Amino acid sequence: MNRTVPTFARNDSMKFFRTLNTRVNTYFKENNLQKTGNWKLHLKTVVMFGLFLAPYFLILFLGMPFWVHFLLSIVIGIGMAGVGMNVMHDGNHGSYSSKLWLNKMMGGSIYILAGNVYNWQVQHNVLHHTYTNIPGHDEDLDAGRVIRFTKEAKWYSFHQFQHIYSIFLYGLLTINWSLTTDFKQMGGYLKRKLSYGDFPNPTKLWTGLVISKIVYFGFWIVLPLLVGITWWKVLIGFFIMHYTAGLILSVVFQLAHIIEDTSNPLPNEDGEIENTWAIHQLFTTTNFAPRNWIVNWYTGGLNHQIEHHIFPNISHVHYGKIAEIVKQTAQECDLPYYEYRTMTSAVIAHFKHLKSLGQKPLSLA
Repeated sequence: MNRTVPTFARNDSMKFFRTLNTRVNTYFKENNLQKTGNWKLHLKTVVMFGLFLAPYFLILFLGMPFWVHFLLSIVIGIGMAGVGMNVMHDGNHGSYSSKLWLNKMMGGSIYILAGNVYNWQVQHNVLHHTYTNIPGHDEDLDAGRVIRFTKEAKWYSFHQFQHIYSIFLYGLLTINWSLTTDFKQMGGYLKRKLSYGDFPNPTKLWTGLVISKIVYFGFWIVLPLLVGITWWKVLIGFFIMHYTAGLILSVVFQLAHIIEDTSNPLPNEDGEIENTWAIHQLFTTTNFAPRNWIVNWYTGGLNHQIEHHIFPNISHVHYGKIAEIVKQTAQECDLPYYEYRTMTSAVIAHFKHLKSLGQKPLSLA
């Protein structure tokens, strides 16, 4: 994998970002609004944690038939994904609140979602947001050999069926976090000396990772066993919870970047990307279902991915409003603004793109 860090063009002849930034700042100033979360986000936090934890305690303390246990495990997974997209995500971007301690607390909710703050901030804030859709740098494009997300990835014959089997693999996202991914990522990131902010103490990171995993499995596996829930019910419920959350998160993530419209720019011989960073986001990102209030509310504004990528430090509760400004400014500068009117159309476009990427390249024909 190419580790040479690409740079972005600095000359923005259209002054896109300067104009956009001025307009967005004016919007917040004229409406006397903070860029961080508000009461709507705080209320949603209560709802999402309720969806996530209330069913768990019902399972823990009330005897119930397995089919109820099964359904409640699905609800936990829905809540788990909801906490991740709405609370943890804003917290780790520093946009949940103007208070640093509250951002850290909400960002730290990733520990009960099976993840790790350091790993997530490096992969998401540093690699994905900086090098969006650049092969070899944005790790969201790397699914190993199993799924081919870009034309640059090596092709295998089984990729011809990836548009069929990928949906079944998407559900394994968070359970892989809990078991193996965090350990592999931490080792790799520390070796490359990557960090979001000051470089952390490796000993503290490894110690924290091990302790957090012990607490995590103690809460979700050991405690239910201790109160008398049959072991197979515990393991199936744990898997269903993770599979539900993983499926939701994976689909939402893929719709924003793994679409035919979006590009995968490569650096030139001098290691430079053709566009400035902000314009690069327009070419590599797409929105979906922008006017669907359920999708807006539940996905934490991740359907407004363009706005999130250009303004990651603004809370998602504001994306609906600033989207109008971003779209207008992009159009004035004759720049792309990709969006799908419905989530269904975006899902179809994603799997069509996967099918296309799964075909044998002409160079190998």
